[in-house]
Parts: sequence; C-alpha cells; structure tokens
Amino acid sequence: MDEARAPGRRTRVVDGSDRSIRLAVRTLRAGGIVAVPTETVYGLAADASDPLAVSRVFAAKGRPADHPLIVHLAGGASLARWARHIPEQAHRLAEAFWPGPLTMVLERSPSVLDAVTGGQDTVALRVPAHPVTQRILRAFGGGLAAPSANRFGEVSPTTARHVCDGMAGSVELVVDGGSCEVGVESTIVAFEGDEVVILRPGGVTAEAIAAVLGRRASSATRGTVRAPGMLASHYAPATALELCSGSEVAPRAAALASLGKRVGVLSLERTEAPGAAAAWDAGGDMAVLARSLYGCLKQADAEALDVLVVALPPDEGLGAAIGDRLRRAAHRAAP
Repeated sequence: MDEARAPGRRTRVVDGSDRSIRLAVRTLRAGGIVAVPTETVYGLAADASDPLAVSRVFAAKGRPADHPLIVHLAGGASLARWARHIPEQAHRLAEAFWPGPLTMVLERSPSVLDAVTGGQDTVALRVPAHPVTQRILRAFGGGLAAPSANRFGEVSPTTARHVCDGMAGSVELVVDGGSCEVGVESTIVAFEGDEVVILRPGGVTAEAIAAVLGRRASSATRGTVRAPGMLASHYAPATALELCSGSEVAPRAAALASLGKRVGVLSLERTEAPGAAAAWDAGGDMAVLARSLYGCLKQADAEALDVLVVALPPDEGLGAAIGDRLRRAAHRAAP
C-alpha cells in the first residue's frame, strides 16, 4: 500500500487483493469515494443510492450538477432495478457487449436519484469489464456512480498514478488495477423509438454495434447534454492542441518550432518532425493510440510543451472515438 498526500484528506493507494476489495467496499458503504479501474479509464466511484456520497463526487470533480453520471453494475441482471421499458435492442446490445465499454441511456426507474441523472428522466448504465472492479461491484451488491477520476473537463486518468496526480486529497482510496486496456471512455447509446443513437463514440465501435443490430446507429446532433462527455470542450490538457492531417504534421511542427515554440507531435503512424521537442506514435495500431492517448496528453503537460500537433486518425472504428476526444480537447471556448 502507498499514500498520496495533498492538503486535507489522505489518499490511500491499494492493490487488487481480497483485503483491498474488502476495504474498498467498506469505504463505499460508509459513503466514501473510491477511485476504481475500468477497461476504459479510472472512475470516481460512490454508492449511487446515497445522495450524500453522490454529492461528494460532484464536489470532488467540480462537476456541474446537471451533468448525468454513469451507474456501473455487476451485470445486466440488475437492469430492471435501475431502468424500465427496456427496448429489445438494449437487451441485444447488453448480451453482445456487457461486460465491456458500452453505456446505455434508458428510461430511469422512479427510485433512481435525481442527482445521478442530472434531473433527466433517463439513467446511463454500464457493466465494466475490469476484473478488479467487477469484484468490487459483486461484493458491494449495488450500483456505483463512477465518472472519470479527474477534475471536470480535464484529461481522463488511465493509471492509478494519474488519479493521484490530479485527485490526491479528494478521494479516500485508489485501487490500482494497472493501466486501462481500452484507454478511451465507453460508447454511449440512447434509444429513440426503433432507432439506436450514438451519443458518444467510444470503446465499442459503430461498426460493431451495426453488426449486432443489422443496421448502423445514427449519431446524435448537438444540443442538450444527455450523457457524460458531450460538451464541446472536454478532456483538455493545459498544452494547446493543433489538429491536422498526417501529411501536415511535420511542416506544421517545423513552422511552430521556428517561432521558438516547444512543440510535440502525436500521430498514428511514425512521423519525422525535425525540431519537435517530443514525439509519440502508435506504430500504426489504432488500439495502441487509444490506449496511450490520455497518457500522451498528460506527458505533453509534464514536458511543458507549448503546443502538441496531432494527426487526426481515420474516422472509423476506434478512430471515431479518438477523433472525438481530440476535437473536444482542442476546443477553446471564446473568451
């Protein structure tokens, strides 16, 4: 066990042993906050049926109260406790992708807290695949509201160290389950009549969903924040991002470096960028790019880069989720 310190509360870091699982469950049942690993990113978990515990999650993150949370469940068998009028397509998607990185937005049961849903008449539900958090959920016996374990709007954490760097002192316990396998958040879908709508692309691709349903899901238009991660600006590092095509990366990085900027480069394929202070690539592997994305954004901040020039990946498969996160991370609201 380890400790991370910040002004105020002490944060304990524990492994995934049986003893640590019992400690995590006791902390959750007492209304505490526990950072837990999932296959996507680390989550800031609290008892979804405890109003005070849920309010502490919002306070720790600095999250607006009207932003809904995802409730994590041990399995699909408990769906009816949290949702009603579950469409047939939802059952098919649950059978295909749970446990896994798919969140479904369904009509909420009356007992679900308003704080969890952001005051909406729907609730977001998923069954995570990480074995450590599965053990916590089974032992806990209820739903855990678990947004990403970072300050609101900042880069999501994919290691326990990332959580400690950003949240030490705001959370009682961090359960270290290693690096997250997927690295970007879950896909979020909603149901509108016979239509399945992708609200946020993520770890389950649109192509995989289409293969199960026999047709492509539609994409959400901008409007009301119906689910996490739908704001135009989100997942943002302190380092400025410039997004471009692969062929534009090297000349743009060189131009910025000639102006005296500390420049970094991030791309799917290896890119020669003379003058860049740092460079990351995924060797052409989209899954590697997704898994390493947030770590690279955090490393850009750690190296005090002025700008990170990023080659947008193809907008297909996991590339759709990566591009979505990069566009939101690069967005800068008008002053």
